[in-house]
Amino acid sequence: MPLPLDHSTPAPLSIPSASYPATTKQAAGHIDGILTDVTSTCFSDKILVTITQSGRLAQWIHVPLEASNATATDQYLPSATSEDSLLPMSHLTPRTLLGASNSERETIGQLYAAQIASFVANKNPDEKRTVIVGLGLEKADANRENFYDVVDLVRKCL
Repeated sequence: MPLPLDHSTPAPLSIPSASYPATTKQAAGHIDGILTDVTSTCFSDKILVTITQSGRLAQWIHVPLEASNATATDQYLPSATSEDSLLPMSHLTPRTLLGASNSERETIGQLYAAQIASFVANKNPDEKRTVIVGLGLEKADANRENFYDVVDLVRKCL
């Protein structure tokens, strides 16, 4: 025979006062007239960066920072010239996990993800966590000024 349902008020949950281990940072700005929100959350095994406009997330990309061939890592050390520092590191291989309704959107998303992962790797050369980028831009265009504005917002969060 089933037990009768208890409709009394449940006891409040006891939540420890210790801070959550994932560090989160946020930044916001207008890019091409559209409010853009960037959030980074650093977990013990991954770095999650979301870039949203109008609250949307339409594409997810991951970029492993650790080279798949450990013996080949030395050839991918960052270049000392300032011109090359603007380019994503050549050993990074962004892969689209979800989204990207067309090849142009996928290419632009992977470019953003590779640039963000390069910034993370340049900031801390010992970083081995995978970078996951959630992207939700209104327009998938390759406008240089917009690209640099988005990357600058992300740098404020990392």
